[in-house]
Amino acid sequence: MAARYRAEQVGSLLRPPELLQARARHADGRLTLEELRAAEDRAILDALQRQRQVGIDVDTDGEMRRGSWLTDMAQAVEGFVPNRVAFEWRGPGGGVEASTAQVAGARLRKLRQLVGHELPFLKAHATGPFKVALPALSNFLVSSYKAGVTDRVYPTRGELLADLVAIVRDEIEWLAGQGVPYVQLDAPYYSHYLDRGARERMRQAGVDPDRALDQAISGDNAALGAARGAGLTRALHVCRGNNRSRWYTEGAYDAVADRLFGALDVDVLLLEYDDERSGGFEPLRLVPRGRTVVLGLVTTKEARLESPDALRRRIDAAARHVPLEDLALSPQCGFASVAAGNLLSAEAQWRKLELVVETARQVWGSR
Repeated sequence: MAARYRAEQVGSLLRPPELLQARARHADGRLTLEELRAAEDRAILDALQRQRQVGIDVDTDGEMRRGSWLTDMAQAVEGFVPNRVAFEWRGPGGGVEASTAQVAGARLRKLRQLVGHELPFLKAHATGPFKVALPALSNFLVSSYKAGVTDRVYPTRGELLADLVAIVRDEIEWLAGQGVPYVQLDAPYYSHYLDRGARERMRQAGVDPDRALDQAISGDNAALGAARGAGLTRALHVCRGNNRSRWYTEGAYDAVADRLFGALDVDVLLLEYDDERSGGFEPLRLVPRGRTVVLGLVTTKEARLESPDALRRRIDAAARHVPLEDLALSPQCGFASVAAGNLLSAEAQWRKLELVVETARQVWGSR
């Protein structure tokens, strides 16, 4: 059985101002790559120290080396072109904006490991369990398939899927060989299949959303199969968009729960549940017993600190549908899915993580 972690996190952390400045200086040629890497190293060491102080059960490097949660795919894989799919963002400063993912415009070919520049430092300096997050290949069926561009090379999404499976499966096999204890696929685009508006837009584009969901699950399962039997904790995170405290989809899990919860071959599901956009806990009854459901009850989109009593009441409510021993607690998403980060301070971020730890210890005891 995979290890259970009660006080969880999704992974990305706010970048310190010094790192954001270093990244900007590197972008305009005033800082070498080696100097940028040194700034990233300092930020990661500080983040690891703070995570130890807070007591979170699983460490991350905060994604300090990434421009966004999925940009390394285009940097490590040949075949992406500077063309983007637009999404309508809601929340502070909302509006139509291009995805940070690039569009597939040629045959995809992996040039290097996606996180080959991240793992050695994290592995050397983490003092306990740590996770590595990868973009789920299913994301790119939504964010990187553009009519008039991608279909010139991949006439169908299924053909693109085959190459994406090979790329991500190879990465997971490599991570398993490196002794990584926990691999998480980040899959916010699964939320498009539960959002009524997004589903209708798919239909208008000639895409059956239910068939597309099944295709996405099949692809992610094929990649995750590389971790089976390797001692890895296999996790998948679903949210509704997280960029500068904004989101792009909403809706309860009901529309997809039977397939998403039942068919995904993972040990851990990290699910957004921080506000009414996520619906109720009733669909969790469809999660197979023994699989950990990490309740993302603590929002990363604003500084307001949740009430510990309210969190415990919500955990109790979820436990009516999933045994308490199969539950855990986390923020609903990362704090900086893009490098600029969400609209709260670093200290508010650490208070949120402290709240997760304190509440988890009260509910489940020591880890």
